[in-house]
Amino acid sequence: MSIKKKQTSLLLTIIVLFWFAQYVYIPYQTPYLNSIHLSSNAIGIIIGAYGISQMLLRLPIGILADKKGKHTLLIFIGALSSGLASLFRMFLPNGIGFLIGNLFSGLASAMWISFMVLFMSYYSYNEQQKATGKLIFANNLGMLGGFVMSTLLYDRVGMVVICLFSVIAGFVGAFLALFLKRPNRQNRTSYSTIDLLDVCKNNKLLLFSLLALIQQGIQMSTTMSFTTQIVRDLGASNLAVGLTSIVYMMAAVLSAVIGSKPNFYKRFTFDRSIPTVFLLLFLYCLFIPLTNSVFMICLLQILPGLSTGILFSSLTTEAMTEVPDDKKSTAMGFFQAVYAIGMSTFPLISGYINTHFSIQAAFLFLGCTSIVGVVASKWYYKRKKIGEYA
Repeated sequence: MSIKKKQTSLLLTIIVLFWFAQYVYIPYQTPYLNSIHLSSNAIGIIIGAYGISQMLLRLPIGILADKKGKHTLLIFIGALSSGLASLFRMFLPNGIGFLIGNLFSGLASAMWISFMVLFMSYYSYNEQQKATGKLIFANNLGMLGGFVMSTLLYDRVGMVVICLFSVIAGFVGAFLALFLKRPNRQNRTSYSTIDLLDVCKNNKLLLFSLLALIQQGIQMSTTMSFTTQIVRDLGASNLAVGLTSIVYMMAAVLSAVIGSKPNFYKRFTFDRSIPTVFLLLFLYCLFIPLTNSVFMICLLQILPGLSTGILFSSLTTEAMTEVPDDKKSTAMGFFQAVYAIGMSTFPLISGYINTHFSIQAAFLFLGCTSIVGVVASKWYYKRKKIGEYA
């Protein structure tokens, strides 16, 4: 096995462990916080804290990564932080502990920039969609593994032990990160911070960052939060709650595999796939709060799975296409900081709407934002097509 292949395999293993640590407790986070009598507003704040850390840290970390190139160190810090976050949840199994834990999880996810940039550096320009697909696949596989484990064991061991699995996975990932080799920096160009920030003016990067803001905001507010509460309110068991999350992640994993195949985007190009999946997200948000069937919710979970596996991968690839290699980390930091705004504000807004109006109104708000994604992406590709033929 070549050194490059060994490094990519090692990094993919770390990615799986990292996202396992970050998400193993997620299917039961909202029901657990409800069970200790926290309000929807408080739960929205706790969930939103995960995005706030990322929103504040991702751009500075991206600039640091471009200037110093120490991706392996940042990956180590990220994996270590994912384990530390769940230590707080274990020893403070209340709202404060989960708030602090989610802030640390946000710090960990802010390092995702270096995971992505380092992995994509192993592939040529023409293979970037393939590389992105593999990244999203490993990302979703780690989440799926976490969801399966928590579904099978939550009723038997409870939240504290579930968080222990998160700690172990995070620390093992950090240990493996010590064996990653630093990328070759011989041909790196030295940029000032102002020069690096100039990449944020790129209109394409900005547009697709905003579209990712919508996609990630909807995901964090639904599949990672209030959808599980809807299932719980229907009287479903903890096993059923976990199964709905597993269906979502299985759809995400399978769609990420499909999205990593070059032939897929030859037949189903970005100008088709992006608006279509945004439309499917709208249908999801419309029907989830209206159904009284856990089985139907399981089927509907396939739709956000497609969003995670295909839409997010497509938005990431499109956002980076006009970015020079030496500014990739800064651009990725900007991209992730922008969509982190959605991850933090959408749950807050949804929690407020749920508290003062209804869960149906909260999901309607989320559905309307997905329509904005449909319109904006259609407009962009129409303008692009006119420009190509002008």
